Amino acid sequence: MKTLLDLSHPVEDGMITYKGLPAPIICDFLSREASQEHYAQGTTFHIGKIEMVANTGTYIDSPFHRYADGKDLSELALESIADLEGLVFRVNPKQRAIGLEIFSGTNVHGKAVLVHTGWAKHWGSEQYFENHPFLTAEAAEWLKTSGAALVGIDSLNIDDTSDGQRPVHSILLKAEIPIVEHMCHLEKLPDSSFKFHAVPVKVKKFGTFPVRAYAIVG
Repeated sequence: MKTLLDLSHPVEDGMITYKGLPAPIICDFLSREASQEHYAQGTTFHIGKIEMVANTGTYIDSPFHRYADGKDLSELALESIADLEGLVFRVNPKQRAIGLEIFSGTNVHGKAVLVHTGWAKHWGSEQYFENHPFLTAEAAEWLKTSGAALVGIDSLNIDDTSDGQRPVHSILLKAEIPIVEHMCHLEKLPDSSFKFHAVPVKVKKFGTFPVRAYAIVG
């Protein structure tokens, strides 16, 4: 029997995903009360409005996020972001720099590689923004060379944010390997034998957008 597991955070009014970026504003464009004058008696609708930056909640990065000539959200092949064989690699949340040693010896070609650090437990707290786990440049190079289709992590950033280098984004997105950040519930997944999906809205000239990341197990 198949089980669907949600691996994404809900987007809520006022939430902070990344310090320095504004929180989303979620409100009514047309309230149910105001809609009464447009429809028949007893018929009401709600039309919502949201203002947010692209990097909100659990989101996917396309090559355009890093490179002006890279593929944007509308150009991502569905085969690169949906119905992917998934693998979970688990690390101690106290381990900040995650090297290639956790991947070596595993066939990741064409697969969604998800890194479970346990950092998602800090979501919504100040701790989430401090000393988060990240991949090293060497790990990113190995994943690129080994043919990973997509890489995700349940942490603040797949890169070390103590400087402005961002080598993991640069390496993976240059190779057209999408990145999913701020994931959650990876502890509920088996290490393998599941399908992964993380499909964003098809927006032109946009590099990043929230996704409803999920896995199908069984």
